[in-house]
Amino acid sequence: MEYKIVLDSCGELTPEMKATGIFESVALSMQVGEETIVDDAGFDQADFLKKVAACSECLKSSCPSPERYMESYSGDAKRVYVVTLSAELSGSYNSAELGKNLYAEEYGDKDIYIFNSRSASVGETLIALKIRECEEAGMSFEKVIETVEEYIETQNTYFVLEDLDTLRKNGRLTGIKSLVAGALNIKPVMGATPEGTIRQIGQARGMKRALARMVEQVAADAENTKTKILAIAHCNCRERALDIERQLLAKMEVKSSFIVDTAGISTMYANDGGIIVVI
Repeated sequence: MEYKIVLDSCGELTPEMKATGIFESVALSMQVGEETIVDDAGFDQADFLKKVAACSECLKSSCPSPERYMESYSGDAKRVYVVTLSAELSGSYNSAELGKNLYAEEYGDKDIYIFNSRSASVGETLIALKIRECEEAGMSFEKVIETVEEYIETQNTYFVLEDLDTLRKNGRLTGIKSLVAGALNIKPVMGATPEGTIRQIGQARGMKRALARMVEQVAADAENTKTKILAIAHCNCRERALDIERQLLAKMEVKSSFIVDTAGISTMYANDGGIIVVI
């Protein structure tokens, strides 16, 4: 194998990506009460959501160990690319870097590069797909890195959630001052900053209006969409995701689009009914 692409498990893999053998997912884990749930191929979203609904304690997540990352760098692949959750939101990026150092100490130098997605969920997925596109185009290792880093600079992430409690309790909303009380049924429209933190873009009363507000913002911000892929992740609300896709495709022309259900970590933070859009 000439190259390999490793994602932490916050990045969803499509069925087509899984079938290629190029992509490997390195699992994070979630703590629900006394139970630890690994975000791997055995993750059961419906069962997880039931456990979350029954748990009164704050949910927690843990990133992969440096040793697990080091293991993912092994094998025949001459070049290894890694995509992690935003370094501002998780220790996954630092763990991947430590794993690279451990690998070098144990086995010597290898072409390994870790991309800080400055995003999450399908933001990571799109970056991984961009890496494959560059590799298949015959780019050098250095050129792939340069091209993908430039792509990350242009990527935009948006989301609307039914409930922000998990993000709030885990300190992911630090610095956001204007969130309105949930009793008013105000749904904030959120997005990623260029640095990879979370910001509030707008808000609306009720989920339907908030989603419409997000669609407007995505369309307003979008540039050069004919060359880009639109990706949508949803937590147990496929019809909602399909409607968002229809609305966005009516406003812009894209290279392609896809919808995936959230895996474990994204499910934990998006909660039942959450929508994530990246382009």
